[in-house]
Amino acid sequence: MSKKVTGKKAASSASKTLKSSSAGSKSKSAAGSALSQTKAPKKTTSKKAATAASKTLSDGRASKASKSAAGSALAQKSSKKKK
Repeated sequence: MSKKVTGKKAASSASKTLKSSSAGSKSKSAAGSALSQTKAPKKTTSKKAATAASKTLSDGRASKASKSAAGSALAQKSSKKKK
């Protein structure tokens, strides 16, 4: 279980991404995940949101704010692997 939470800067970036009309759905998914984990150490990023965050980070068109939010979401992904 992750003990990490979204920090103030990442939360601000996530908020900007969610409000942006030019941000894509994957960026917004990652931003929503990061924002939902503000002050919530027991929450972790879902597999779907982690995939969206990964794609956002590798997208050259994504804004700095989107990439910040995506990085925060990925940092909070559970490290458990299913067998």
